[in-house]
Amino acid sequence: MRSFYKYLLTEKKIAVDPMVLIKAPKVPKRLPVFIEETKMDLLLDSGEIFDESFSSQRDKIILELLFGTGIRLAELLQLDDADINFYESTIKVLGKRNKERIIPVHKVLVEQLKAYLSLKSMQKFNNKSTTLIVTNTGTAAYPKLVYRIVHRYLTLISTQDKKSPHVLRHSFASSLLNRGADLNAIKEFLGHASLAATQVYTHNSIERLKSIYKQAHPKA
Repeated sequence: MRSFYKYLLTEKKIAVDPMVLIKAPKVPKRLPVFIEETKMDLLLDSGEIFDESFSSQRDKIILELLFGTGIRLAELLQLDDADINFYESTIKVLGKRNKERIIPVHKVLVEQLKAYLSLKSMQKFNNKSTTLIVTNTGTAAYPKLVYRIVHRYLTLISTQDKKSPHVLRHSFASSLLNRGADLNAIKEFLGHASLAATQVYTHNSIERLKSIYKQAHPKA
């Protein structure tokens, strides 16, 4: 309605914009959807879900990177083999506005990445790519492929509607916050431009505390 009357005003079809006096209701912010740590551990540590094939190990690396580093889907797809620093246990990520950041990687994921790259090098691809995440034919992976992979595996552990790569980014941030990580540190991990974008995760933490309070306090 605002756009419509603004257009009419610009075209001089009306003299006064009636929407000027109308205040729009405040829409509550949606809290980030995340998967609980215990469910992710159940998925990633299971010895039955992933086999030794390249596609299966590639799928697992996708999940491990998204949940273990909090990177965006676009950042994951831009990762190159050379962006992994095994000596420093870090990955170099190119974020929004071409801003580069370095993210630490835990020891288990470092070993998994080594094994994945070794497996990747042994594949007889016709078109080899230096992109870290590739298709079954060796070409650079694309967004829809990663969406399908994440959705398929999260369906095994969660009944919630949202099962996207971004849910794993939220899960990463929520896990850090619940374990006492500093909000500014989480901001740097996620590559947020301002702290305001990161503060939304504190709401999830508060809701978790409320839930614990209701369950544990005798007068709750």
